[in-house]
Amino acid sequence: MNISSIFIQNFRKLYQCHIDFSNDTTLFVGANNSGKTSAMDALGKFLAGRAFNFNDITISNRELINKIGEQWETVDCEKPDSISEWSKLLPTLDVWLNVEPQDIHYVLGIIPTLKWRGGLLGVRLIYQPKKIDTLFSEYREAFFAARTTEKSGEDGKKIHLFPNNLCEYLERHLSNSFIIKSYILDPTKFASEPPQETIFEMECLVDNPLESIIRVNMIDAQRGLSDPDKQHGSDIERTRLSAKIRGYYDKYLDPEKTPLPEDLTILAATEQARKTFDDNLENKFKPAIKELEQLGYPGVANPRITITSKVTTTEMLRHDSAVQYALGEKEDGLMLPEKYNGLGYQNLISIVFDLISYRDGWMRKGKSGSRDESIEPLHLVLVEEPEAHLHVQVQQVFIKKAYSILRNHEKLGKSNVFSTQLVISTHSSHIAKEEKFANLRYFKRLPKGLECKVATSKVVNLSDVFGKDDETERFVTRYLQTTHCDLFFADAMILVEGSAEHMLLPHFIRKKYSKLNQRYVTILNINGKHAHRLAPLIDKLAIPTLVIADLDSAEPTGHHKKAEPIRNMGLISGNYAITGWLIKKTLFDDLVDLPDSNKLFSLQSVCPYQIRIAYQTPIEVFYQNQKIEALSRTFEDSLIYTNWDTFKGMSASEPGQLVKKLKEGLDYGDSFEAIKTAIFENLKKSDVKAEFALDLIFSVDPDTIAVPKYIDDGLKWLESILCGEE
Repeated sequence: MNISSIFIQNFRKLYQCHIDFSNDTTLFVGANNSGKTSAMDALGKFLAGRAFNFNDITISNRELINKIGEQWETVDCEKPDSISEWSKLLPTLDVWLNVEPQDIHYVLGIIPTLKWRGGLLGVRLIYQPKKIDTLFSEYREAFFAARTTEKSGEDGKKIHLFPNNLCEYLERHLSNSFIIKSYILDPTKFASEPPQETIFEMECLVDNPLESIIRVNMIDAQRGLSDPDKQHGSDIERTRLSAKIRGYYDKYLDPEKTPLPEDLTILAATEQARKTFDDNLENKFKPAIKELEQLGYPGVANPRITITSKVTTTEMLRHDSAVQYALGEKEDGLMLPEKYNGLGYQNLISIVFDLISYRDGWMRKGKSGSRDESIEPLHLVLVEEPEAHLHVQVQQVFIKKAYSILRNHEKLGKSNVFSTQLVISTHSSHIAKEEKFANLRYFKRLPKGLECKVATSKVVNLSDVFGKDDETERFVTRYLQTTHCDLFFADAMILVEGSAEHMLLPHFIRKKYSKLNQRYVTILNINGKHAHRLAPLIDKLAIPTLVIADLDSAEPTGHHKKAEPIRNMGLISGNYAITGWLIKKTLFDDLVDLPDSNKLFSLQSVCPYQIRIAYQTPIEVFYQNQKIEALSRTFEDSLIYTNWDTFKGMSASEPGQLVKKLKEGLDYGDSFEAIKTAIFENLKKSDVKAEFALDLIFSVDPDTIAVPKYIDDGLKWLESILCGEE
């Protein structure tokens, strides 16, 4: 048994949000404010018993809630007999379970029909009014009392008393007026769009049926670990690792709780220690007690004073040195207290102990529960932002081992009797790259007005991004996992084809595009003409994308050899991103003069988004006091023509070999055509991009380099998309 998917409605910015779950680990990724925390909180509040507050209700629904309140405020309004008018306003969680026939005894209470033979079962949890007539009466009483009091105020002074509307009333009384109720869903309507309606008139399930099916544990992002030296009072105790370890011992290992035969030895030793200590105390305090007796105490009727200790194994762990770090062998005595380990490792140890504790509690290990107590068939563990204070390597180790820790028990392992599902939300690209691509769930921010009046979120299942194109999936998966999983946290993406662009573009953005520099833009170097392979992923993510491509002029026949960019020669472009994916024109002459409007593509997937392609355009160069058109085929020659004077003024003694050759071509060419040919010949080798960039950065301050116009146009477009027009 496992959770197949969930559907969240009307919870914060998750207006209507479907999330598929992996069988083992599911990773929530996405930019800031994309809804990851909202999804985790929804699971925590509906399934783990955490408290709701009024701000959990999607803000766009408040206007409709107040309209219900306005109806209730009329004098002759009748009591509502159902909550049907609230059906599209209330926070809702649909949980769909994939249940095998052998697990039917766990789910008898939620089977919708006797015809069910295994497969999907659904339960809807709704945070709704306990009793709609009671809420109606209590709100009207408070509202009319406030209005009456307002009228009795001094003339000319307008007083607004609580409550002015139903939302204001619910802000204070939500927890007293609302409760989670459960409804059984129809599996045959699982794929219905929108989700099947709730029949509020049907009898609600008395209790949450999922409590006996799913055990839920949650580790918050704010785990409270910090420097004990900077804390005070009880805060220190709550945040120390020793407290967690003592709690684990107390719950699962304490021999004084339901003693087992193997506990008798330690109990006997503890009792002997207590007796020895008590005898010592009695001898030490005997003189003081004798002095009291000389004063007439205890006398005849008063109890006699005796001094005894309480020695328990748990109390032995209640001290600052309960957790220490050994710097060598334990026998060496080189030990440091817990506060002297870094916060990163403290957080790691804390999370791991939590996972162990949750697992052992679920399995009723040791003294944690009755051995006859029924074990839930499914364990759901939620972890928020495990990367806090952890360096890269530790993050990667954690995500690799976390699930196996939750399954490290004799009843678990590879057995399918009990199931474990781990859900992690993260901002770390290092964690994302270690997880299987199919287990990532991308949270996408939707602009206001698309679904409702405020910004909302959708979730993209990345398991089916590439369909049946196995070759493309292999390329993209391997590429992203080794280079750029930060894509999943970016506001926009720039695709470049080589090392030179990848090295210099950050300099351009930092110095010349200040607004764009304030956004989280990821630059992906695809090292060749592979941009089109990312098309399915871009479409799934619906992320604004700038593709910086090379025209790559080539001969129209044969093997399409590289050709010097010259007009009216029948040349073609050798770049598939231009000819096959976006522009879909082949002739070099057509592409050179193509208007910018034809380079912008408005697309639609989970939401509207745009892709713009930028490639080399004609450049005017002053040569021998004449304006001459220079055509380029790559970033490198376009950069040279754009910075003509800079390159002409470079010293011939510059150390870069490629720059030297280019400089020689500029200096000794007897015509501009000869110079262009020399540049083309020096740059046509496929392995010169990185060399060119490194030589250039060494020879010239990159901040002084002018940006080629086609790139400038593309970056200005991206800046306007992300930052708005001036």
